[in-house]
Amino acid sequence: MTGGGIPANRSRYRAVALSVTAGAVFMLGLSYAAVPLYRAFCAATGYGGTTQVAKTAPSMRGERILNVRFDTNIAAGLPWSLTPETPTLDVQTGETKTVFFKAHNASTQAVSAIAGYNVAPEQSGAFFNKISCFCFSEQRLEAGETAEWPVVFYLDPALEKDATMAHVENITLSYVLYASDVTRAPADEHKF
Repeated sequence: MTGGGIPANRSRYRAVALSVTAGAVFMLGLSYAAVPLYRAFCAATGYGGTTQVAKTAPSMRGERILNVRFDTNIAAGLPWSLTPETPTLDVQTGETKTVFFKAHNASTQAVSAIAGYNVAPEQSGAFFNKISCFCFSEQRLEAGETAEWPVVFYLDPALEKDATMAHVENITLSYVLYASDVTRAPADEHKF
Protein backbone atom coordinates (compact mmCIF):
# COMPACT_ATOMS: atom_id res chain seq x y z
CA MET A 1 0.00 0.00 0.00
CA THR A 2 1.21 3.47 -0.78
CA GLY A 3 0.95 6.45 1.45
CA GLY A 4 -1.19 8.23 -1.18
CA GLY A 5 -4.42 6.38 -0.32
CA ILE A 6 -4.31 7.00 3.42
CA PRO A 7 -4.95 10.79 3.40
CA ALA A 8 -7.99 10.30 1.16
CA ASN A 9 -9.40 7.77 3.62
CA ARG A 10 -8.71 10.12 6.54
CA SER A 11 -10.65 12.87 4.77
CA ARG A 12 -13.51 10.51 4.21
CA TYR A 13 -13.44 9.35 7.84
CA ARG A 14 -13.41 12.96 9.05
CA ALA A 15 -16.36 13.82 6.81
CA VAL A 16 -18.32 10.83 8.12
CA ALA A 17 -17.39 11.67 11.74
CA LEU A 18 -18.41 15.30 11.27
CA SER A 19 -21.70 14.26 9.65
CA VAL A 20 -22.50 11.84 12.47
CA THR A 21 -21.58 14.45 15.11
CA ALA A 22 -23.66 17.13 13.38
CA GLY A 23 -26.59 14.71 13.14
CA ALA A 24 -26.32 13.84 16.83
CA VAL A 25 -26.19 17.52 17.84
CA PHE A 26 -29.19 18.25 15.59
CA MET A 27 -31.21 15.39 17.12
CA LEU A 28 -30.28 16.53 20.64
CA GLY A 29 -31.44 20.06 19.77
CA LEU A 30 -34.72 18.70 18.41
CA SER A 31 -35.31 16.74 21.61
CA TYR A 32 -34.94 19.92 23.69
CA ALA A 33 -37.16 21.89 21.30
CA ALA A 34 -39.88 19.21 21.12
CA VAL A 35 -41.68 20.15 24.35
CA PRO A 36 -41.88 23.93 23.72
CA LEU A 37 -42.82 23.33 20.08
CA TYR A 38 -45.55 20.88 21.10
CA ARG A 39 -46.88 23.34 23.70
CA ALA A 40 -46.91 26.14 21.11
CA PHE A 41 -48.75 23.87 18.66
CA CYS A 42 -51.36 22.92 21.29
CA ALA A 43 -51.83 26.53 22.36
CA ALA A 44 -52.29 27.71 18.78
CA THR A 45 -54.68 24.97 17.72
CA GLY A 46 -56.46 23.91 20.91
CA TYR A 47 -55.14 20.38 20.34
CA GLY A 48 -55.66 18.11 23.32
CA GLY A 49 -58.13 20.51 24.89
CA THR A 50 -55.57 23.27 25.37
CA THR A 51 -57.33 26.59 25.91
CA GLN A 52 -56.39 29.85 24.22
CA VAL A 53 -55.00 32.92 25.97
CA ALA A 54 -56.65 36.25 25.12
CA LYS A 55 -55.67 39.78 26.10
CA THR A 56 -59.14 41.31 25.75
CA ALA A 57 -62.77 40.31 25.47
CA PRO A 58 -64.40 40.04 22.06
CA SER A 59 -66.27 43.06 20.72
CA MET A 60 -69.39 41.11 19.69
CA ARG A 61 -71.50 38.37 21.17
CA GLY A 62 -72.68 35.35 19.31
CA GLU A 63 -76.02 33.59 19.53
CA ARG A 64 -75.29 30.18 21.05
CA ILE A 65 -75.41 29.43 24.75
CA LEU A 66 -73.31 26.56 26.05
CA ASN A 67 -73.03 25.11 29.52
CA VAL A 68 -69.52 25.30 31.01
CA ARG A 69 -68.76 22.86 33.83
CA PHE A 70 -65.80 23.29 36.22
CA ASP A 71 -63.85 20.26 37.40
CA THR A 72 -60.99 20.36 39.94
CA ASN A 73 -58.53 17.68 40.97
CA ILE A 74 -55.58 17.62 43.36
CA ALA A 75 -52.46 15.56 42.64
CA ALA A 76 -51.49 12.97 45.23
CA GLY A 77 -49.47 14.43 48.07
CA LEU A 78 -50.65 18.03 47.72
CA PRO A 79 -52.54 18.99 50.92
CA TRP A 80 -54.82 21.49 49.18
CA SER A 81 -58.44 21.74 48.19
CA LEU A 82 -59.73 23.66 45.18
CA THR A 83 -63.41 24.29 44.52
CA PRO A 84 -65.25 26.52 42.05
CA GLU A 85 -67.81 29.00 43.42
CA THR A 86 -70.31 27.43 41.06
CA PRO A 87 -70.11 24.02 39.40
CA THR A 88 -71.58 25.21 36.08
CA LEU A 89 -72.39 28.38 34.14
CA ASP A 90 -74.43 29.03 31.02
CA VAL A 91 -72.26 31.12 28.71
CA GLN A 92 -73.29 32.95 25.54
CA THR A 93 -70.56 32.97 22.92
CA GLY A 94 -68.61 36.22 23.09
CA GLU A 95 -69.77 36.91 26.66
CA THR A 96 -67.02 37.42 29.23
CA LYS A 97 -67.53 35.45 32.43
CA THR A 98 -65.66 35.37 35.72
CA VAL A 99 -65.72 32.42 38.08
CA PHE A 100 -63.83 32.24 41.38
CA PHE A 101 -62.04 29.18 42.71
CA LYS A 102 -61.41 28.80 46.44
CA ALA A 103 -58.06 27.24 47.27
CA HIS A 104 -57.08 26.09 50.75
CA ASN A 105 -53.75 24.80 52.07
CA ALA A 106 -54.63 22.30 54.81
CA SER A 107 -51.00 21.66 55.78
CA THR A 108 -48.89 23.19 58.54
CA GLN A 109 -46.36 24.65 56.12
CA ALA A 110 -46.32 26.94 53.10
CA VAL A 111 -46.80 25.10 49.81
CA SER A 112 -46.56 26.22 46.20
CA ALA A 113 -48.54 24.66 43.39
CA ILE A 114 -49.10 24.94 39.68
CA ALA A 115 -52.30 24.13 37.83
CA GLY A 116 -52.49 22.01 34.72
CA TYR A 117 -55.65 22.50 32.69
CA ASN A 118 -57.60 21.49 29.63
CA VAL A 119 -61.11 21.50 28.25
CA ALA A 120 -63.34 18.76 26.92
CA PRO A 121 -64.41 18.01 24.32
CA GLU A 122 -60.96 18.57 22.84
CA GLN A 123 -62.16 20.56 19.82
CA SER A 124 -63.56 23.24 22.14
CA GLY A 125 -60.02 24.20 23.20
CA ALA A 126 -59.59 26.30 20.07
CA PHE A 127 -62.58 28.44 21.12
CA PHE A 128 -62.15 28.61 24.91
CA ASN A 129 -60.26 31.86 25.65
CA LYS A 130 -58.85 32.76 29.07
CA ILE A 131 -58.14 36.42 29.75
CA SER A 132 -56.97 35.86 33.32
CA CYS A 133 -56.29 32.66 35.23
CA PHE A 134 -54.45 31.42 38.31
CA CYS A 135 -53.13 28.67 36.04
CA PHE A 136 -50.83 31.13 34.25
CA SER A 137 -48.34 31.12 37.14
CA GLU A 138 -47.24 29.28 40.26
CA GLN A 139 -49.40 29.93 43.34
CA ARG A 140 -48.28 29.84 46.97
CA LEU A 141 -50.40 29.45 50.07
CA GLU A 142 -49.11 29.73 53.61
CA ALA A 143 -50.02 27.11 56.22
CA GLY A 144 -53.80 27.08 56.66
CA GLU A 145 -54.28 29.93 54.15
CA THR A 146 -57.35 30.20 51.94
CA ALA A 147 -57.47 32.31 48.77
CA GLU A 148 -59.99 33.04 46.04
CA TRP A 149 -58.63 33.08 42.51
CA PRO A 150 -60.58 34.36 39.48
CA VAL A 151 -60.72 32.87 36.03
CA VAL A 152 -61.93 35.29 33.36
CA PHE A 153 -62.88 33.66 30.07
CA TYR A 154 -65.13 33.69 27.03
CA LEU A 155 -66.16 31.32 24.27
CA ASP A 156 -65.14 32.61 20.84
CA PRO A 157 -68.22 33.28 18.67
CA ALA A 158 -66.30 31.65 15.79
CA LEU A 159 -67.29 28.28 17.29
CA GLU A 160 -70.75 28.85 15.82
CA LYS A 161 -69.29 28.40 12.32
CA ASP A 162 -67.22 25.30 13.13
CA ALA A 163 -68.83 22.01 12.11
CA THR A 164 -67.06 20.07 14.89
CA MET A 165 -68.79 22.28 17.48
CA ALA A 166 -72.29 22.07 15.96
CA HIS A 167 -73.56 19.45 18.43
CA VAL A 168 -71.50 20.48 21.45
CA GLU A 169 -73.73 21.79 24.22
CA ASN A 170 -71.44 21.28 27.24
CA ILE A 171 -67.79 22.14 27.82
CA THR A 172 -65.79 21.07 30.86
CA LEU A 173 -62.87 23.17 32.09
CA SER A 174 -60.72 20.89 34.20
CA TYR A 175 -57.84 21.77 36.55
CA VAL A 176 -55.28 19.57 38.27
CA LEU A 177 -53.14 21.17 40.98
CA TYR A 178 -49.60 19.82 41.32
CA ALA A 179 -47.11 20.60 44.08
CA SER A 180 -44.17 22.68 42.88
CA ASP A 181 -40.81 23.58 44.40
CA VAL A 182 -41.53 24.66 47.99
CA THR A 183 -38.00 25.94 48.61
CA ARG A 184 -38.56 29.15 46.63
CA ALA A 185 -38.93 32.46 48.42
CA PRO A 186 -42.55 33.38 49.20
CA ALA A 187 -44.26 35.54 46.63
CA ASP A 188 -45.44 38.96 47.76
CA GLU A 189 -48.81 38.37 46.16
CA HIS A 190 -50.62 35.84 43.99
CA LYS A 191 -50.30 36.54 40.31
CA PHE A 192 -53.19 36.07 37.98
